[in-house]
Amino acid sequence: MDAKKEELQNILKKYGQEHLLNHYESLDEAHKKELLKQIEQIDFELINSLYQKTKKTEKKENDKITPIEYLDKSKLYDDYKYYENIGKKAIKEGKLAAVTMAGGQGTRLRTQTVQKELMT
Repeated sequence: MDAKKEELQNILKKYGQEHLLNHYESLDEAHKKELLKQIEQIDFELINSLYQKTKKTEKKENDKITPIEYLDKSKLYDDYKYYENIGKKAIKEGKLAAVTMAGGQGTRLRTQTVQKELMT
């Protein structure tokens, strides 16, 4: 097990994760074995590459922000598939969309009910 621990220590050092073995010596043999097994299963290269991608900023020439038309909540159910297909198409094309919904009815936080109760 010492050879396995040494091998994993080298991998952990490469990725700055040596702290994962800080309390290794205080574990019983079964827990030591389990910890080494779990560390061995971690794909540090994948984690590192994903982390590095978060640092990159990409600016495309055709980026633009455009408003969408107002859509009444009651009509959303009728047009659901239409908007779902637009979203799926955008995802497949690598596009990003952000939508802010603000109905102002206060139903999410039940403020409408509270307001009615206060008025009576």
